[in-house]
Amino acid sequence: MRVSTRGSYLQGLSMMQKLQSALDHTQRQISSGRRILTPSDDPIASSRALEMREAIGRLTQFDRNSGIAVNRLSQEEAALNSVNNVLQRVRELALQANNATQSNESRQLIGVELRQQLDQLVQLANQKDGNGSYLFSGNQTDTQPVSRSGSNFSYNGDQGQRLIQIGEGRQVADGDSGAAVFFTIPDGNGTFSLANSGANAGTGVIGASSMTDPTAWVPDQYTIRFVDGSSYDVLDSSAAVVSTGTFQPGGTIAFNGVEFSLNGAPQGGDEFYLAPSRNQDMFSAVSQIIAAVELGVSNDPMRAAQSNAINIGILNLDQAIGNILDVRTQVGSRLSSIESQLDNNGAFALSYQDTLASIEDLDYAEAISRLSMESTTLEAAQQSFIRTQSLSLFNYF
Repeated sequence: MRVSTRGSYLQGLSMMQKLQSALDHTQRQISSGRRILTPSDDPIASSRALEMREAIGRLTQFDRNSGIAVNRLSQEEAALNSVNNVLQRVRELALQANNATQSNESRQLIGVELRQQLDQLVQLANQKDGNGSYLFSGNQTDTQPVSRSGSNFSYNGDQGQRLIQIGEGRQVADGDSGAAVFFTIPDGNGTFSLANSGANAGTGVIGASSMTDPTAWVPDQYTIRFVDGSSYDVLDSSAAVVSTGTFQPGGTIAFNGVEFSLNGAPQGGDEFYLAPSRNQDMFSAVSQIIAAVELGVSNDPMRAAQSNAINIGILNLDQAIGNILDVRTQVGSRLSSIESQLDNNGAFALSYQDTLASIEDLDYAEAISRLSMESTTLEAAQQSFIRTQSLSLFNYF
């Protein structure tokens, strides 16, 4: 077989280029610290490493989402705390105004502060977050949630909640709608509400109320009509008498599983009303208290009517305070769940990074040994090539 000088030269050059390429690859592995430089180095491992990187990227995004949710929920918590403080102050002022020692003039001054508290309550309901979005407008974050026209208040947002994903298959609401916080609050004691007739001539003042037997409760519009100062009839919405009883000042009226106390001395013809609780907004509840406080009184029946209105307002206010407490509890639960999820995400991210390192990281001891071997092999090949190319038949003559 005849081997040409050119063919021998090209074969040797090709071999040295392969050895040089292998040496260069090992050097790049050592300098980067990575075993896989291109997918062709290990296609299966490269695919697995890509999956790990995507998983770590998702966890990073979940953590960003969690930060956004924490910021909005923290701002909501601060706003709700301020709302609770306002409602507590309104309650204090209402109790102060309901004292019989107060004059019409002093109640007017109390009414001035109550109006300021109402303005602050509306302002808090229209609070924005750090990005300029309304906290309590549901999904319509660019819409002012609460608007006011005189003593009427309306909600302009929706009842939705924005859900933010904080983990694989786990979402959390980053806020609450103004409808749930400010507008869907049951009046009365949460089951039924009481009211007095504005035409009452006696001094009966409604006191504490409760449900004593839920199985006997029949939701309806009831009228408690006094026949005289010591006896009464209870009529349902069809004017049928469902109960009768006798009354002593400071005593209790009970029927159909409900009861309430009545102080003072009602007169014959006086009426009180009992009906199932309905939803009311807290702004209207405060407005009703203001109207009652500012009502001028000049006799005992008017004073009793004012006390009834303030007592009813305080009861509605307690429902609003309880609702704020419930919402704050939910916000706190969400913040706690986000904190727990962040810990889980961190643990998963660490696990994924360890797996990625086991796939991609270089075994330096093996790589350095390989580098030394490849360097020696290349050097030997180069010396062999030089000696081979210097051979000639004339050397043997």
